[in-house]
Amino acid sequence: MPVKYIPYLPDTVEGQAILNNFVRTSRALKYRGNDKELKEKIVRGMPYYEVEKKESVGNNPNNLIIRGECISACAYLKEKGIKLDLVYIDPPFASGADYAKKVFIRKNPKVAEAIEKAEEKMDIEDLKSFEEKMYGDIWNKESYLNWMYENLLAIKSVMSESATIYLHLDYHICHYVKILMDEVFSESNFRNEIIWCYTAASKVNKDFPKKHDVIYRYSNTDDYIFNIDAVRVPYAAGSIDRANRNVISAGGMNFDSIQLNEKGKVVEDWWNDIQRATRYPGEIVDYATQKSEALLDRIIKASSNEKMIVADFFGGSGVTAKVANGLGRNFIHVDIGINSIQIARDGLKEKGAEFDILEIKDGVNLFRNPQQTMDKLKTMILGLRNEDKLDKFWEGSINDSKLGTIPVYLPNLLDHTTKVLDKYLMNRVINEAIPDLPDNVKKVIVYYIDIDDEKEIRKFIKEQTTTDKEIELRDLKQILDDVVADDIVEYSIQEKEIEITKFISHRLRIKIDEHNQKGMLQPLTATENETEENENNEEENGKKKKKFSPIVISPEGLELIELISLDCKNTEGIWQSDKEIKIDKLGYLIEDGKKTKTFWDAKISCNKKPLRMKVRNIAGDEVVINLGNNNISKAEKVKAKKKF
Repeated sequence: MPVKYIPYLPDTVEGQAILNNFVRTSRALKYRGNDKELKEKIVRGMPYYEVEKKESVGNNPNNLIIRGECISACAYLKEKGIKLDLVYIDPPFASGADYAKKVFIRKNPKVAEAIEKAEEKMDIEDLKSFEEKMYGDIWNKESYLNWMYENLLAIKSVMSESATIYLHLDYHICHYVKILMDEVFSESNFRNEIIWCYTAASKVNKDFPKKHDVIYRYSNTDDYIFNIDAVRVPYAAGSIDRANRNVISAGGMNFDSIQLNEKGKVVEDWWNDIQRATRYPGEIVDYATQKSEALLDRIIKASSNEKMIVADFFGGSGVTAKVANGLGRNFIHVDIGINSIQIARDGLKEKGAEFDILEIKDGVNLFRNPQQTMDKLKTMILGLRNEDKLDKFWEGSINDSKLGTIPVYLPNLLDHTTKVLDKYLMNRVINEAIPDLPDNVKKVIVYYIDIDDEKEIRKFIKEQTTTDKEIELRDLKQILDDVVADDIVEYSIQEKEIEITKFISHRLRIKIDEHNQKGMLQPLTATENETEENENNEEENGKKKKKFSPIVISPEGLELIELISLDCKNTEGIWQSDKEIKIDKLGYLIEDGKKTKTFWDAKISCNKKPLRMKVRNIAGDEVVINLGNNNISKAEKVKAKKKF
């Protein structure tokens, strides 16, 4: 449960009619009567949970990387009195698309020396990889708008008086969200609708290609920061009379009254001079929906000054934090996915940034991200199956030999509003979901993460239930705790040097096996000869087609390691990385944030005796091993086998 609830705004607890400021907003949100429920949740306030500091990089507590949801992060910032000067958010677009991360297999360090001697050059196209689902941007309209409304209110509550917010969306939902922005930030504080145009490959079909996003810019008050001279651009070629520096019209006539500014031309509200991140290869970090650094550079320069705080509550690839740091601003990067936290952390460390990493302890032991956790959960609830004939409110059903079909409700980890089982959610179960079930259903199971007041909820169930259907409540945390299975690390240690001898990740092996089976059903245990044969090309319709080449992992499994970090100061608590190596996609080492052209040799050393070791696999799972205690507990032996 939250430690407490913090008001979004000073007067929300007094019962302000939040959703009734003007009619069109009330209508936009009033889907199926859920506006009342939303209003009650907003009146209750933002959930404030305990926050744990996981790691300190350098010494600048003003820079934060926070793993958690937007609203919970805002509750923490408000509790600590932190005010934001600029907010950029690039939330899900309600596009209905699934987004995946490409996971690359590293080079086997056992053959690294031979590769280095041969000066082999790896082409990115030749790298072995598979994909992992990051999140599904699948929302119904009413859920998305209510979720976004709460987020916007939470963000506004931690913005300074002179702050600005940029909200990045596209055609799917932007017109609805514009109405919410007008209500939360006031129509009078609307500043720009920026149209960001970009080019990309297009398929010719019955529609014009969609090649722009929409960015709404709002200020918090009418006293806001805007540095127009910081974001001027060069005048277009051919538009300047170099003799008298006047603008020339299309017809060639001079307009003497229009003087050119030495700093360049004012940027309008349509931006066609910045391309998507994919057009800037040096920036790409293999994260879906990554935005280009040039885009954030313009936004941050225009609406903030040095030492100010720039925040991104859907931080993704960490571009906002990276650019803010490079421009001398403080940054706050927030995201719910562990891959986002790791990519942002590694990228900032590489740039020499100093920051703290915090984790919001909201009672959910998430896997890598909510989507993957949900997928894993469905496989761990014994007997759970999809049931098309049930309403979408139910995740599925369990078939019982005595009771028959038992519908199962699971809270949606992508939507924080379902995490707490309260009277409003229970009312939906009793008075909306259960009445639609077939008459022969005798029991339902309702899983929860947090429960508002269990005694009161059970009393409410007893008073409100008018059928003979039994309602069983189950704590989902008991299953969530078992979602993550730690990898196994075998190693030898001599004084200040550690050699990794074997790395076993059962989850990754299964994932790779699934990948191979989908690709021409090649077995995971394919021999080297078979692998080489599959790499030969065959002719198909006069064109060369490359046969599917399965991913083959060595017995040592060291290709599945991405990062190793040593802590020489602490045996528990806040992580302090005293030595760190990261293996990039091509197999080269990044040592303490510095890129090299050296291949990893399966070893890591430090100038001090290491007390803890953290090993991260290529998909983002991390296991921490205590090196300072010879009496390893039975539980820890499952995680690590220590060799001397």
